[in-house]
Amino acid sequence: MASDSDLAAQRASDDPPITTRTVGARGTVNRGRRVTRLYWPAFSIVAIAVALITIGATSRWGGSNFAQAMSSLRVVLVGPVTLALLAVFLVVERLRPAQRRKVLARGYRQDLLYAVLNATLVAPLVVALTLSFSQLARRGAPWIVIPKVGLIPHGVIIVVIFVAMDACNWLAHLANHRIRMFWRFHELHHSQEDMSVLTVFRTHPLIHVSYLITLLPGVVLIANGSIPTTLLVAYAAVVAFEHSNTNLGFGPLGRVFVSPNYHRQHHRLQGRQDINLGFALTIWDQMSHRAVFPSAATVRIDTGLPGRPLTVEQSGDRAHHVRVLLAQLVGPFRPLRTDADATSAATGSGQ
Repeated sequence: MASDSDLAAQRASDDPPITTRTVGARGTVNRGRRVTRLYWPAFSIVAIAVALITIGATSRWGGSNFAQAMSSLRVVLVGPVTLALLAVFLVVERLRPAQRRKVLARGYRQDLLYAVLNATLVAPLVVALTLSFSQLARRGAPWIVIPKVGLIPHGVIIVVIFVAMDACNWLAHLANHRIRMFWRFHELHHSQEDMSVLTVFRTHPLIHVSYLITLLPGVVLIANGSIPTTLLVAYAAVVAFEHSNTNLGFGPLGRVFVSPNYHRQHHRLQGRQDINLGFALTIWDQMSHRAVFPSAATVRIDTGLPGRPLTVEQSGDRAHHVRVLLAQLVGPFRPLRTDADATSAATGSGQ
């Protein structure tokens, strides 16, 4: 486990400039000189997504059934089991909250809007990207596909894929914090100030491009089996639960599995947020000295982005959910700031 002082020392040497404003207390911002141009690197993510989908569509998704893949994803996102688990988690939030929130807090309503967006418009995008990337990987590098190994039980293969997938998720998550272009899409997820189990849906549609590497373990071992939909639902439920507004740890198992108390520190308002990056397992954080295990003092910490560099529903007299949603979706392409911002980013301010 790394202490905050150890992490601060490490940060001085390896943190890239990813903050876009000089920040004081919450809600106060020292503005640098505005750059009038757009943030063009963000458009490269759009280009990659368009290129992948074009390749997939023209090759008819490599023979894969698009409709069937859509049905499987919707089972994971909003299937009966998923909805039942989310309902249970929402009840647990009311019974043992990390922070007291209204039943219909602004953040909850905004995340519900993202849940609807994911289940309707984002799901086809994710399926298209998934099928296209998998087909391109198999065609471009057929040597990475391991032939069927009959001596290894199917259950062992599933465990290997699961652990490798979680490791890839961790690497992609780290990249989203360390590379400015990716951070511009990922900061939306960190903008939530009213954490709940629904915050798992609060993601930019194009962030899925950075997580495509998570498909590689399945591609490599595709001849030996694939992860059942049931296990994917369980994985998604774990990731959703760790975002919940619950004061819960897992006891000794919290040293291995990500709990809400552990993950909440990743979303903290003040201090480094490139800690506790794990999705299901904490081992990747521990190996990289980025694990900060929870204590009584960290359970109820505030979450969000210092200075609110991204439009959020908590600012203003009214939430304006749709307007905020649109502003957040175009956020990655908004102009960067310079001068004071560059100085602040170089010294680091917790992003």
